[in-house]
Amino acid sequence: MKKHLRICLSGVVQGVGFRPFVYNLAHRHQLPGFVCNDDHGVQIEVEGEDDASDQFLRALIDESPPQSRIEKIEKNYLPLAYFKEFHIDESRILGSKFVQISRDLATCDDCLRELFDTEDRRYRYPFINCTNCGPRFTIVRDIPYDRSFTTMDPFWMCRECQAEYDDPTDRRFHAQPNACPVCGPRLELRSAEGDRRKAGEDDPVAAVCELLRQGKIVAVRGLGGFHLACDALNEEAVQRLRSRKYRDDKPFALMMKDVETIAEFCYINPHEEMLLKSSARPIVLLNKRKRCPVSEAVAPKYRTLGAMLPYSPLHHLLLRESGLVLVMTSGNVCDEPIACRNDEAMTRLEGIADYFLIHNRDIHIRSDDSVTRVVNGREMVLRRSRGYVPDPIKLSFSFSKPVLACGPELKNTFCLARDDLAIISHHIGDLENLETLRSFEDGISHFQKIFHTEPELIAYDLHPNYLSTRYAVGLASRRPDLVQVGVQHHHAHIVSCLAENGVSERVIGIALDGTGYGPDGAIWGGEVLLADLSSYERVGHFGYVPMPGGERAIREPWRMAVSYLYRAFGGDFIDLDIPFVRRLDRKKLNVLLRMIESGTNCPRTSSCGRLFDGVASLTGLRDRVNYEGQAAVELENLIPDPGFAMHEPYSFEIDKSDDGFIISSKSIIKQVVQDIERGSEPGIISRKFHDVLVRIFAEVVEELRVRRRINKVALSGGCFQNVYLLTHLQEMLELKGFTVYTHSRVPPNDGGVSLGQAVVANFNS
Repeated sequence: MKKHLRICLSGVVQGVGFRPFVYNLAHRHQLPGFVCNDDHGVQIEVEGEDDASDQFLRALIDESPPQSRIEKIEKNYLPLAYFKEFHIDESRILGSKFVQISRDLATCDDCLRELFDTEDRRYRYPFINCTNCGPRFTIVRDIPYDRSFTTMDPFWMCRECQAEYDDPTDRRFHAQPNACPVCGPRLELRSAEGDRRKAGEDDPVAAVCELLRQGKIVAVRGLGGFHLACDALNEEAVQRLRSRKYRDDKPFALMMKDVETIAEFCYINPHEEMLLKSSARPIVLLNKRKRCPVSEAVAPKYRTLGAMLPYSPLHHLLLRESGLVLVMTSGNVCDEPIACRNDEAMTRLEGIADYFLIHNRDIHIRSDDSVTRVVNGREMVLRRSRGYVPDPIKLSFSFSKPVLACGPELKNTFCLARDDLAIISHHIGDLENLETLRSFEDGISHFQKIFHTEPELIAYDLHPNYLSTRYAVGLASRRPDLVQVGVQHHHAHIVSCLAENGVSERVIGIALDGTGYGPDGAIWGGEVLLADLSSYERVGHFGYVPMPGGERAIREPWRMAVSYLYRAFGGDFIDLDIPFVRRLDRKKLNVLLRMIESGTNCPRTSSCGRLFDGVASLTGLRDRVNYEGQAAVELENLIPDPGFAMHEPYSFEIDKSDDGFIISSKSIIKQVVQDIERGSEPGIISRKFHDVLVRIFAEVVEELRVRRRINKVALSGGCFQNVYLLTHLQEMLELKGFTVYTHSRVPPNDGGVSLGQAVVANFNS
């Protein structure tokens, strides 16, 4: 019996070749009807016998396009419409529905073959794409995902491109960025002075390859913004880039033409190779080979390199034709957002880049490269941006009303949540200047527009001076109907871990990071919480120590070393015969001691990150840092290889009471000093320090299990980017029978806090 079946699909089903797939599938099963996009997803109607309809439905799921993701299928039967044939309808705009937008996709193998085929009309065309690859999120201005709502709208397709676009059997059918050298975007190479003729108009790609071989720095416009590129094996070029960019030590990312090339520089396991080759094309942190030929200036004092494969046609051309390994770092000055417009880049990157490789396809939303790594056989995303965003995090519950969570100050992301989905934004950066704040505000407006979501709840960090908090409070003052929920920073960390793992019950949460505002006015960061999705109880933390100079102590770890020494030895520490004390400037030290003794400009902190800083400075690693977490990263990198002789970890003291646990730093610092006096290697001190942290939290958690009968543990916070600390603590807890939850899809650092804020707000409104 013939029936009329309507199917509504939601998920990632637009911009991934779904309509031509459905068209060809319906013809294969000889079912008349239609398919169209709307601002909910994809709508399909077919008429046919039960067997044919059932086969069509099964194939719809089993054979769907590789970049699609069906999350919900609704089907119902309607009166017969007596369709004559199957066709593709125009998109329908309903104005109130939610539709997922595809992330940007790396160039597919089919397009790559055409890119390097001398007989193909798109040979060496830097903007080649199809329904399986190319820009998506970064060019979308509105939904539904049609060309008129993207930054490709100004480019009128030539006859051949239009024929592909209109042909449902062609893989470029309704590929919105579809273009060719006749009708599409074009490259242009300019010198820093703006001179086009000198830059080489005829073949910009060949000209750039030659410039890179000469050691020049070139700003290259990509999918989500500009990169600054140079030859990674040219020491002088890399150092010049560092100097011009005011980026003294922070590692640069590398781009290499293929996995085989990366394997010459780094060790790669199968999971890492899979991430490198994925359509997201993230930067993957890999262990360096011992005789790695890359300039040491690329990643000073690191055992890892951040490597990625080309993800746009332009990248493939540059890497293959130059024959180089390229530094590909974000096109910005330190702490500013990545530049994405041509005029913006020419202004902001003036004095850094020698040349600018620009194009005339606009980037609507800037998006940095994502950064990830493999830990214990599982991906751990460290920066979630291009290639991952705006894929939502599907949760085990539904939000009672739409939520906007504004995130923290550092590594900011915001989160827009509705139904059972949380859409975490692209990486915004540190909200410490006007440019980044504008990027944050523009991003929120864009997300609300394309996801048709007007928040009814707004969540924010408790720190009153964060720009994200001020934004939230200011917005709420203009919208009296908007419910405000302040969320404690470390509670948000733990809840972000619970949410991505689908956990709702109370757990023991260990939240270790550098900075988080506590309700008592202190700076938290070494916390043990009993937490669920709505509330928390603080049951343990490091004992408070002063932070002399406040935020200045973060930039100058020697201040924290003095603070910990003073706590451990009192004023007598100045008589210690260790290099750290001998190199102290006595005038500065006397000022610092007066601050500590009087409590002037010395906020109290329980931060694990500051303890890392203090130990790093004591061992002679670093008295000043050039980026957040630098001292801690370098301290981890000192740990000897696994085959090195083991040493007993430091002993520790915990003040236990019915109310909880106070972890003392005194005995740890005293033992670090004793090892320094004995002349112990810094790497040995580092391992013993890491091992004592593992022992401390394992003991606290074990006792809490006895007291509170909780057997589940969540680990979150920036300190758990430390692979040694994370893997050893997780292993020890699992050996003791605990279920341990860690991060995978959401960063453990502050980039994941906005998700936790959104969830906590939902359960407290």
